[in-house]
Amino acid sequence: MSSIRHFVVARNSDADSSLPYLIRLPLGAGEQLFKARDSWPRTSAVYCHPTDSWPEDAEILEEIAVRSCVRRGKAIDLVLARGRENRSQFVLTTSRGREMILWQSARTTAKARPGVRVPTRRSSGRAELLIAVDTRERYPWRFTHQQATTERRALPSGDYGVLLGDELAAVVERKSLADLASSLVDGSLTYLLAELAALPRAALVVEDRFSSVFKLEHVQPGWVAELLAAVQIRYPNVPIVFCESRPLAEEWCFRWLGAALTYAQAEADHAR
Repeated sequence: MSSIRHFVVARNSDADSSLPYLIRLPLGAGEQLFKARDSWPRTSAVYCHPTDSWPEDAEILEEIAVRSCVRRGKAIDLVLARGRENRSQFVLTTSRGREMILWQSARTTAKARPGVRVPTRRSSGRAELLIAVDTRERYPWRFTHQQATTERRALPSGDYGVLLGDELAAVVERKSLADLASSLVDGSLTYLLAELAALPRAALVVEDRFSSVFKLEHVQPGWVAELLAAVQIRYPNVPIVFCESRPLAEEWCFRWLGAALTYAQAEADHAR
């Protein structure tokens, strides 16, 4: 058997199966085995089905080193160590009570959804998103233009959050450009990001453009940008996002929290 850190495609020797290929993925400390309709999603999504067996005398068609193979919610992201046909995703779902997998690439996803339009109101398909607003937030966003309701709650970190049951699933910290700059200069932002990094999902959104960083008064041009780059490298799991205005930052927060809650729910369902 080949190394566990390789993506392997073999011919399915089961004559009674309508899926002519076998796929082996290195996943965590183990592996995931599928029967597949094709050896790669080149023209359309490939139907796959999980299997527990891998023949010892399987005819290997491809064996490629893997850069990354990670399960995220109901999907497995695969990145291979080759120049072409190197990125794909296995989406785990159910149909009529049976587990099934659709294997797709960026090309097949685009073909399946030409001209798709992004929804302008709902977040991640939810009828309404309940957003917790920290009690210390003095002039909070009210999300009056989004399908969301708010409730005041003392959050351990962040200004806005969503909960999955009684657990905090994600938070967003809001800052003006002046507040961001002062907290970078006096070092307090480092402690804030350390708190946010300890949470399952967290982000910091700035109500201004990144270009405005270079127009700040009383500081050397580029110094705040240098400090910002340093903290982003130190805490890579807390994205810092610049939105042009307060309304756009509010909209981004609404979308991000909705997506984070959906992802957290998928992870919880998978863990059951």
